[in-house]
Amino acid sequence: MHILGINVYHGDVSAVLIRDGQLIAALEEERFRRVKHYAGFPSIAIRRCLEIGGIEGKDIDAIAVSRNPRANLLRKAAFVLGHRPGRALMRDRLHNLRKLRDFRVPLAEALSVRLEELPKIHYVEHHPAHLASAFFVSPFDEAAVCVLDGFGDFVSTSLAIGRDHRLKILDKICFPHSLGMLYSAVTQHLGFLSYGDEFKVMGLAPYGKPYFVDAIRRMVRLKDGGLFDLDLKYFRHWSAGVEMEWEDGYPSLGKVFSPELEHLLGPARPPEEPLSERHEDIARSLQAVYETCAFHVLNALWQRTKSPRLCLAGGCAMNSVANGKVRTHTPFKEIYVQPAASDNGTALGAAYFVWHQSLGNPRTFVMDHAFWGTSYENSNLEPFLSRNGHKDEFKVLRLGDSDETCRVTARLLAEGNVIGWFQGRMEWGARALGNRSILADPRRADMRELINTKIKFREKFRPFAPSILEEAIQDYFVDAAAEPFMQQVYPIRQDKRHLLPAITHVDGTGRLQTVNSNQNPLYYRLIQEFEKLTGVPVLLNTSFNENEPIVDTPAQALDCFLRTKMDGIAAGDTLILRNSNDVGHHAKALSKAYHVATVEHS
Repeated sequence: MHILGINVYHGDVSAVLIRDGQLIAALEEERFRRVKHYAGFPSIAIRRCLEIGGIEGKDIDAIAVSRNPRANLLRKAAFVLGHRPGRALMRDRLHNLRKLRDFRVPLAEALSVRLEELPKIHYVEHHPAHLASAFFVSPFDEAAVCVLDGFGDFVSTSLAIGRDHRLKILDKICFPHSLGMLYSAVTQHLGFLSYGDEFKVMGLAPYGKPYFVDAIRRMVRLKDGGLFDLDLKYFRHWSAGVEMEWEDGYPSLGKVFSPELEHLLGPARPPEEPLSERHEDIARSLQAVYETCAFHVLNALWQRTKSPRLCLAGGCAMNSVANGKVRTHTPFKEIYVQPAASDNGTALGAAYFVWHQSLGNPRTFVMDHAFWGTSYENSNLEPFLSRNGHKDEFKVLRLGDSDETCRVTARLLAEGNVIGWFQGRMEWGARALGNRSILADPRRADMRELINTKIKFREKFRPFAPSILEEAIQDYFVDAAAEPFMQQVYPIRQDKRHLLPAITHVDGTGRLQTVNSNQNPLYYRLIQEFEKLTGVPVLLNTSFNENEPIVDTPAQALDCFLRTKMDGIAAGDTLILRNSNDVGHHAKALSKAYHVATVEHS
């Protein structure tokens, strides 16, 4: 049985394909449209899922959509009657619902079937889809499950217990109260106005002091049972017309904070204004208050379930700093956060909700790696170089096999070069995890600034993540658990921080990615080769992109390489190096040492 799961007319639209309970493909539309957080309809992602699965649209047996317009109708009606929201707010909601009703037409086009040939469509409420995405692909037979996000189908927070192939919701918090909205409001106040900018505030927070904690605490009231309310005078998402755009392009969210927030925290920062200590202090205070609130919810969930295992989902589950503290601030002993925990993951959850909760099938699948995207067998980049008219700028090395590729690349990295690493199937989720990555030596103190200013072209305060051999995590991190999806931050051991300055954040932490030979054997071998040369089983890993979605195709990878100052790119077993620096001059020595062919490009 084939089930297609889709997230539509929301941020981060996506599609997944499962066959008899096994995941076949999971794709985000942004990778193909080249628009971050693409909102609209995932037509290309759907077609690529079919291609990867080797099937046609007529072979799909069920469609699972991670929205349900009929969910929580009584709560919605009570809110409208009690709060009298503005006409603009109601107009935006009704427009989005109309688009959702009309999605059968683009769905039929994407599947290349007639409207009357569409299979049964299951409407899965947003939060149950999140819950399913967290639990049903986890390694746990039983676990507490929590969703924290902005809003979806009128709900912001869900508490549940998962057992075998069933989920039971224990409690939920509805619009207009939301920890995601709390974080978004202060993020906007700090001048980060783009959709999804909350992660920047998380990266900025360690630079500040928690001087605004008492002020930000006034924005939210904690209640018994893990519940909470926002003080709505600081917000306008519930009353005024907050502009939202979820159609065919970059999603947008208008200003959600009210003038009262500026009375509380001071004037909002214009985006062009330099960051000050006050902004850093506000960021630190926001993170501290968010963690207090999140652990309040999670501790209450543990009291109700007494489970030692926790699955997390929702946009707030991308707060890797808080995730890394769960085991020290709650009784939970194990935590699972799948790589697309945000709204992209609701397509995954909708499909598995139908397979398990609706159809009653037993669980047979665990997501222990993130490589569910596209792949390209022929990654020969020479034709793209010729097409772009480059002459005498590069050397192309044909490496004999993957072992040789790892040895040569590891040596280049150990000598201080920055290498784009394009291999295998693309990652599912927001993180590059070793197949669409830019890699560097974490021992170089200047490497973070170099990559931020010359390659990523982004804020200097943003950290980079370490990829480490799984067996070495206790040697380098404090109380860390295996984390293949880069979803948790842990302290780096004091005696190791001087060895890893490029990936050690200002507070002495790193956003951990563990790598083992089963999940990604090629990337594992590369880190092993780097360890042989340096004694350090760690690489600096950042996503293969430059202010754009992570690259999908070899051509996109080469284009990113050409417009930045990366030293080389390894695509499959082909290595391209610049002639304009020592890397190019080193190419002949490498080819001689490893007996590979060097192709002069002209």
